[in-house]
Amino acid sequence: MATLDPIYTTPLAVRLIPNVDPNLAETLKLKPEQKSLGLLTADNDDATYVSIDEATKMADVEVVYAHSFYAGAKHSSGLLSGEIIALLAGPNPAEVRAGLNAALTYLKNEALWYSANEEGSIAFFPHVISRTGSYLSRVCNIPLGDPIAYLIAPPLEGVYALDAALKAAAVRIVTYTAPPSETNYMGVMLAGDQSACRAAAIAFRETVLEVARDPIKY
Repeated sequence: MATLDPIYTTPLAVRLIPNVDPNLAETLKLKPEQKSLGLLTADNDDATYVSIDEATKMADVEVVYAHSFYAGAKHSSGLLSGEIIALLAGPNPAEVRAGLNAALTYLKNEALWYSANEEGSIAFFPHVISRTGSYLSRVCNIPLGDPIAYLIAPPLEGVYALDAALKAAAVRIVTYTAPPSETNYMGVMLAGDQSACRAAAIAFRETVLEVARDPIKY
């Protein structure tokens, strides 16, 4: 693996419940019209978060639960557990299937992590979403459709690169996950216009790469 080689996420298990049992629906606090449920696990959490947000733009589905697991995919509780579970609810199986298809397509082709060094031992996620769906706009408390920079890196690299990103563009922090997260990374989402989000992501990327090249420098 070389620097800036893409790192792809693997979906591990996917299922569709056409008609959710009423007791489960009540426990999950589903709306009366949400009769069907899609379940997804994958070996990368942040790639999955942006992918289920994409699903909300492509089908009549809502993210009703999504959570990262502790310690990361290499220490998961089972072969198909990975790093996250996500649940998509919709009015019927067709909509939920469309949502799952959209999430899987985005997961495999667009939600790319990158290697920050030749060994592939430092990975990061400098991702820009030009138009947020219902899930991430709710998480960020921003208007539906606003752009964000979704930035993830190891703890020191991420905090240092966040400072550079904020100084590079007219963006503001809308969510911040201090290190350590469940997977021992740090994460931030920045809001601004589309060009500002892209500039911030570029600054974040370049700063992570700079730390990877020369870790002991101050």
